[in-house]
Amino acid sequence: MKKKAFKLLAKLNKIILPSYTKQRLDLSKASKVQMAIFGWKVYVTKNALD
Repeated sequence: MKKKAFKLLAKLNKIILPSYTKQRLDLSKASKVQMAIFGWKVYVTKNALD
């Protein structure tokens, strides 16, 4: 059940949130909001794959 929820969140993230890797964002120059979005996407992806 938990894994399905994270898979759904991962799909929503892909649709709604921007892709910083495609934009070639330098993480050392990212704002706090961009870092929070990046961290959220990493957290969701990690839990969706486990």
